[in-house]
Amino acid sequence: MGDRVSVRTTKPALIEQGHWLTVRDCKRVLVVVHTVTFAQRLRDVFELLETDLRIQLVFTVAPHAFGNGTTEFLRSLGIATVPWEDALRTEFDLALAAGSRGVHELRTPVLRISHGAGHIKLLTDVAALAQGERRWPGMLSRRHLLHEGRLVPAAIVYAHDRDLEELARSCPEALPVAHVVGDPCVDRIMAGKPRREAYRRALGIEDGQRLVVVTSTWGPASTFGRLDSLLPQLLGQVRGDGYRIAMLVHPNVFAGHGIRQVHGWLACCRGRGIAVLPPESDWQAPLIAADWIIGDHGSLTAYGTLTDATTLLTAGPRREVSTRSPAALLSAVAPVVSPVYPLAEQLEYAAQLRCPGQYDQVAASLSSVPGQFHRRMRSVVYRMLGLGEPALPPLVAPPPLPPSLTRWEIPACRGEAV
Repeated sequence: MGDRVSVRTTKPALIEQGHWLTVRDCKRVLVVVHTVTFAQRLRDVFELLETDLRIQLVFTVAPHAFGNGTTEFLRSLGIATVPWEDALRTEFDLALAAGSRGVHELRTPVLRISHGAGHIKLLTDVAALAQGERRWPGMLSRRHLLHEGRLVPAAIVYAHDRDLEELARSCPEALPVAHVVGDPCVDRIMAGKPRREAYRRALGIEDGQRLVVVTSTWGPASTFGRLDSLLPQLLGQVRGDGYRIAMLVHPNVFAGHGIRQVHGWLACCRGRGIAVLPPESDWQAPLIAADWIIGDHGSLTAYGTLTDATTLLTAGPRREVSTRSPAALLSAVAPVVSPVYPLAEQLEYAAQLRCPGQYDQVAASLSSVPGQFHRRMRSVVYRMLGLGEPALPPLVAPPPLPPSLTRWEIPACRGEAV
């Protein structure tokens, strides 16, 4: 009998449950992770639950085109995952997901969590749209919220009241289950701003040095996709001019092309003092520490308007950006980098040109309830689980101190001359 049990029971204990587990009778919450980017956003949610002895978190990695590195990132956090196929066949009390792929197959209520700064990028695959149908960003589109005409999420959380106004036009069926909870990145950046000098010291920024942070989303119109025009300017500014440069590249770039390939394309940065943050790194502290941000239409550039940095934009794809998004608002007030003039002169000019309150409208568009994400998010989850909330306020921790920028400089390849 013992042998038959050991042969039959081959699934993880969190799937089998029963007498295999030590802590029992928990509400079971499945965290569905598609990519490193989604994992970083979901972390602000599942950390609200993981200390509660009434809740058991179970993690799974769902298939995705940019899924490379996701399991390794979760493992670095001490998280073991169960196979996606097992998660599909198992019942849970709630599932948390920041992506839409495959979640309609789950046998559990799904809570969809928006990610990024607002809803910036319009749908690029228009093949399924009816003639004349409007393109909406993913988390506002019927295509991402419905499956065969059925609303998939049992609840959806957004950052801003504006999102509900858009949702009423794009997918009114989802409006009854939509909630405004704010944005965790906004709240963490605001909590970390008083620590700016500590972040700069940890990064190794010395007195008299100034930090330029280059941000890039993914896709051909991103900063990285057009790096051949910006990189010569960056390389020309780091020798003896008192600048330090850090590049914050979207994890999808690494997942799509591979870390080694991305580092290979940036080989000219070796020995030039340019740091490239790995995809799993915490990007908020370097953003807070920056003197200038050079970025595109991605989320990090928009989040930069919450900091003391002066923002300059690279040329962007206006037709691919939602006109009501933070990225569109920023494009109306931030200067654009020109490839034909010295970058140092453009940085200084942009800093001199900056007016008080220049980015206020952009910053206000990121969250309509700043400082309230963790409290509101926890309330939504506990209501869905049918549990009373802990009798303590949730902690909003500032970003941790980062490693020195020298740790993130591009390493030399084996056999390469240095």
